Amino acid sequence: MTKTNILIISVVVISLLTNIALAVKLNLFGDINLFKKDTPTILTTKGSNSEIFDEINPTQGFQINASFNDLGPKMIKSGVIDLEKFKGVYAKSNQPLTPEQEKILTIGSGEKIKIDRDNSYFLLNFFWAVGLNNKSKILDEGDMMKYGGIKGAGDFASTGGWSLAKGSTMNYYSRSVLIPLTSEQEQLVEKVSSNIFRPCCNNSTAFPDCNHGMALLGVLQFMAGNGASEREMYEAGKYFNAFWFPGNYFDLALYFKNKEGKNFSDIDAKLLLSKDYSSATGAKNIKLWLSEQGLVEEPPKTGGGCGV
Repeated sequence: MTKTNILIISVVVISLLTNIALAVKLNLFGDINLFKKDTPTILTTKGSNSEIFDEINPTQGFQINASFNDLGPKMIKSGVIDLEKFKGVYAKSNQPLTPEQEKILTIGSGEKIKIDRDNSYFLLNFFWAVGLNNKSKILDEGDMMKYGGIKGAGDFASTGGWSLAKGSTMNYYSRSVLIPLTSEQEQLVEKVSSNIFRPCCNNSTAFPDCNHGMALLGVLQFMAGNGASEREMYEAGKYFNAFWFPGNYFDLALYFKNKEGKNFSDIDAKLLLSKDYSSATGAKNIKLWLSEQGLVEEPPKTGGGCGV
């Protein structure tokens, strides 16, 4: 090959590369990127703190299709709730029981159960007692019994931490038929509870070793006993968890809004409640992703601990 031919080829190659570079700069190839792999699209539509908080903890609350009826008086009668102890906890926290809440406990109520910003703490302890006291195959044969039998079951936060009963807590563990369930309804509770996790640990609601898990178990049992569907139970779990863990679900709402452009109400409840998102590990991963994208925001408030 002559020097002239080499020079001509070099000129052609340089011209071609120059044209390609110019085309890329002018975006003549559209969205095609010739020099790096595709990366996930980040929408970066944060939304304000108040808007996101209103999505996870709506001001109108979240209502399930079931009424309190005589559930409160049943627990007072069984002894799993000592009324004076129960009232004392709320008085000390400067959140004294309302007349309606005292009525729910002592007389009963035909009002539909609705969790909101004002009563989430009341419902947490109320349904903690339900889940602890209600006769349940999950409590009798599940994970709670795999660590030392009935004696070991008394050492968890959900059992040893319940201090509002008359006498020893384990006297009330799975002892009262507060919510009669058919075998099909009990199977439904087992199925749903096994797929719902909580941000304070990596255990499902079928392993209710803390107050949040035991309380949600009580909610699911009560819903099943009132004819709720699987979908309705997951949806309730989504919002009850969000009211009990507002900080974690604020992060999840922020994640889905920025990653997938979804509002909290549009997120599939079963997916959101899965181990990938709602467990302690899931919460850590979500926080890491938000931090890497520069999207970490402080929620308006944080949830409580695992005690009364």
